[in-house]
Amino acid sequence: MHRTRTLSDLDPADLRGRRVLVRVDYNVPLDAEGRITDPIRIQATLPTLRLLVEAGARVILVSHLGRPDGQPDPKASLAPVASWLQEAMGWRVPLLSESPGSSGLRSELEALEDGQVALLENIRFLPGETRNDPELARELGSLADLFVGEAFGAAHRAHASTVGAAEVIRRNGGSAVAGRLMEKELRFLRDTLRAPARPFVSIMGGAKISGKIELIEAILPSVDRLLVGGAMANTFFRALGLDTGASLVEEDRIDLAADLLERGGEKILLPVDAVVATAIAPDAVTRVVARDEVGGEDRIGDIGPATRDLFGQEIAAAGTVVWNGPMGVSEFTPFASGTFEIARALAKATGRGTVSVVGGGDSAAAAEAAGVADQMTHISTGGGASLDLLAGKSLPGVEVLETVETSEGPGTPGQGGDA
Repeated sequence: MHRTRTLSDLDPADLRGRRVLVRVDYNVPLDAEGRITDPIRIQATLPTLRLLVEAGARVILVSHLGRPDGQPDPKASLAPVASWLQEAMGWRVPLLSESPGSSGLRSELEALEDGQVALLENIRFLPGETRNDPELARELGSLADLFVGEAFGAAHRAHASTVGAAEVIRRNGGSAVAGRLMEKELRFLRDTLRAPARPFVSIMGGAKISGKIELIEAILPSVDRLLVGGAMANTFFRALGLDTGASLVEEDRIDLAADLLERGGEKILLPVDAVVATAIAPDAVTRVVARDEVGGEDRIGDIGPATRDLFGQEIAAAGTVVWNGPMGVSEFTPFASGTFEIARALAKATGRGTVSVVGGGDSAAAAEAAGVADQMTHISTGGGASLDLLAGKSLPGVEVLETVETSEGPGTPGQGGDA
């Protein structure tokens, strides 16, 4: 059996003086003044950075921010990240704007001393990044002899900084391993779910079946219960012949929903009531109706209280829960209660021993807004990457990393699992 080789497998003594290229995901939200409003993605990489700094490595951070489309854009500069790291960690973190192949950048990096950190400017300022340009990959790979993949949120992209540079470093005799965050993501999103504590419950929400069909089909054979909420439940309602009024429905996915219901049988649990309004708006006037009492002008915006209780009972009895997607339009207060109550129910179950894994994106934001994010077993930093991994897809940013043989089974603490 093989697993992904990780930073934990390396002897810290071998890191002193070594140039280490760390691909992180610092695609963090900024306010109008360019201040970081949620540093969770930076904070999640700190165990890896501390290990490298304390071991005396010379750390070169590379990340993207936003989608500047291959052109420098001051609004997408990583300067706020460099400032955050300096203020929070007390490190001097210069932001290096010279391109990877330039003599200027090489001079700046040669000045790095053991235990120091430098941050390259937004790699997506360079047009070769997103197309995994071989020349850019070669230039990045020549900067170091150890690659640390720490950007789980970008691991589903085969870009120059996530894949190409690691390949170059390995071809040149160096190593490519997973960082602490990547290791943790793989352990919870992949390995734990291979042999989950049962009952195994998946909570699926969001707007569309089409965006999560591969995940549903991949996870359905393994789960004991699949709890469906959000607007995607409307398409299932239509498959049952129920009226959904003016609600969002994927008309071209109704037959697919019917097929999933037939295959899933009693595993699939749909809402039994709903919060409706004539408009999905922040000031909407709502009422609760049974799922077979939705009026012609109604728009379904959230699961109702009976469904919250029903889903809560399933969560309370679960050994493992994977949650991906809100139960309603949770950004609007009139339709937020369902999502927040599910988040609190999951946090409560976690406190009793349930393993709770929250996919990235809206689910993570909802757990944070509900004030229970720190009570979950694991909250992923990746949106699309977490969906792909849960659906059983391979991630280019993981596949490029080295593997080691192991006799231990999946889910063993400290290992990343099969690559």
